[in-house]
Amino acid sequence: MNLRERVNAILHGRPFTGGVPVISFGYWVETLDLWAQQGHVTREEAEGYRRGGDNSQADRSVMNKLGFDFNWNNCFGGRNYLYPHFEEETLRVEKDGARVIRNSEGLIIRVHDGIVSIPAEIGTSMTGREAWEEMYLPRLTYSSDRVDQEALAKLKAEDATRTDPLGLHAGSLYGNIRNMLGVEGISFLAVDDEDLYREIIDTVGNLCYLVAKDVAESGVRFDYGHFWEDICFKTGPLVSPRVFAELVGPHYKRITAMLNDHGIDIVSLDCDGCIDLLVPIWLENGVNTMFPIEVGTWNASIAPWRALYGEELRGVGGMDKRVFAHDKAAIDAEIERLKPLVALGRYLPCPDHRIPPDAKFELVQYYCDRFRTTFA
Repeated sequence: MNLRERVNAILHGRPFTGGVPVISFGYWVETLDLWAQQGHVTREEAEGYRRGGDNSQADRSVMNKLGFDFNWNNCFGGRNYLYPHFEEETLRVEKDGARVIRNSEGLIIRVHDGIVSIPAEIGTSMTGREAWEEMYLPRLTYSSDRVDQEALAKLKAEDATRTDPLGLHAGSLYGNIRNMLGVEGISFLAVDDEDLYREIIDTVGNLCYLVAKDVAESGVRFDYGHFWEDICFKTGPLVSPRVFAELVGPHYKRITAMLNDHGIDIVSLDCDGCIDLLVPIWLENGVNTMFPIEVGTWNASIAPWRALYGEELRGVGGMDKRVFAHDKAAIDAEIERLKPLVALGRYLPCPDHRIPPDAKFELVQYYCDRFRTTFA
């Protein structure tokens, strides 16, 4: 069985041959910069990944050196968000050198050059209905040019020879709205102007549906659908589960039903943090594969979810990437921890987020080798 066939067989609970694939979720760009300085990857590979990201030629070259089979973020999608984005501009420079900027999503943030962290959110351009209708709604209105038909035609021509799984990126139904408004902004809007809050959710949901529908109707054979959200932190969601189920759930159901109609019955979702309270909402609305299952400080694992929801709940992720900073014994222990989880079926281990700069190149290689021989 080739890689594509194995992944589909595992996630559907069918017999397979050839071993469990070794899956990647990319790296911090600073990680590849450091590995280039150490001579493990080339400067061209580091710069290529910075420009092209996941599944670029540079990424595939680095994965080959490490021993990964493919990157789960191997997805194609249309422009299902702001189009065009805002032009980034510096609003002011503060005494400590921090820059206050309006970023490409209209969010006003404070950044320090050279410091790698989540920037401080201090405001948003989405200040009310007038701003929504003048600045945002035109950028979130469907048009046929949101899908690159030339790229789709190329994917379709490659269908017969493709051996790696390919995902259809269906967008973001809440995380991108949070990106536009900020955590504080979206939280206040939900209370201060419920009609506008609902309208924004419906507008984004409808846009994601129409763009995903265009892609699905292309005839390209996709192996899974994929959403991005990142709407949880270490103790739970950044949105009320009740409100999420009521307002956002129907948009998931509409999109996943459309994907199912086009033969795509595996639908994964990327959300960091403690997602436990949202898992049943996603599952009820057709999202059946959780990713990246962050071990982190909250010990996320597919095991308790499987006990609650059964085999319909799949998973990709859940491998504790922190062991890459330690030693071979830590890698061996992590492989042992993964064994009973793999035995549950319909689960593919993958580093639980992008590989950070403290990871040792040779330990990532060791992990890939040990994983391949253990789960052959």
